[in-house]
Amino acid sequence: MHTAEAARRRGAGRAMLDHLVGIARSRGCSRVSLETGTKAAFAPARALYASAGFETCEPFAEYGPSPNSVCMTLELGRRRR
Repeated sequence: MHTAEAARRRGAGRAMLDHLVGIARSRGCSRVSLETGTKAAFAPARALYASAGFETCEPFAEYGPSPNSVCMTLELGRRRR
């Protein structure tokens, strides 16, 4: 997910994340997992995901350990903090 600079700090990222998580729930998914970067430029994204209840997790699927990558997951049975 990437928010264009002109749309940042207007709730677009949160709205998109909430929408995608809602679709996953409506389709019966039990978990949503994602991969994002570890560099400072990705800090706002990591903060957004954490505020939505995502937690850091082990790499999944084809991802392997990398100093440039962090995986996060959200169990859909849980409510946001």
